[in-house]
Amino acid sequence: MDPVSSAVLAKALDGLSRRMEVIASNIANANSPGFRPQQVRFEEALRLAAEQDAAAIAAVPIRVESAPATMGGEVRMDLEVLSASQTAGRYSAMLGLLGRELELSRIAVNGGQS
Repeated sequence: MDPVSSAVLAKALDGLSRRMEVIASNIANANSPGFRPQQVRFEEALRLAAEQDAAAIAAVPIRVESAPATMGGEVRMDLEVLSASQTAGRYSAMLGLLGRELELSRIAVNGGQS
């Protein structure tokens, strides 16, 4: 895997992992008075950095910010569960890609033998 692809994959996994942590916090604190849900943003900055190099990708911030004020600023459990499901799917797909890349590397190291 080339350095840029590897850096994108690593940063995306970090961002998605952080998003799952924030979603879990939102769900856990849904009934806490005054709690404001948060969200994680990194995809657009990662997309732009991927057009550059691995150093730019490594510098992409994984931002945690207050979610937009919807439903009076309360946690929308339906949206949190949807986001958790989407995030888990993306994370799983990226792990699958990483697994395939590692398998190809293993085969190359073993001289083409499975």
